[in-house]
Amino acid sequence: MLYVLVCEDKPNSESLRKAVREDHLAFLKNYDVRFAGPMLGDDETTMVGSIIVINVDNLEAAQAFAAADPYAAAGLFTHVTLRAFKQVIGA
Repeated sequence: MLYVLVCEDKPNSESLRKAVREDHLAFLKNYDVRFAGPMLGDDETTMVGSIIVINVDNLEAAQAFAAADPYAAAGLFTHVTLRAFKQVIGA
């Protein structure tokens, strides 16, 4: 099942994001990530969050993934929305 995570960074936390980025990217390699990347601020360059679409067995696995993400462990996110996702275009 696909799940989408929309993760919003704490304000002014781009330096924390950059410090943890390599651990985050290494973590993602252990999962069936369909696509992922940073959301950008109004200036179209400052990273302000993440969107990740992951294929896991169930909601509990998606929740475990979200909790174990190095970004989450470092306290980067102010809010994470996790929802089941049905891909209908680009499948």
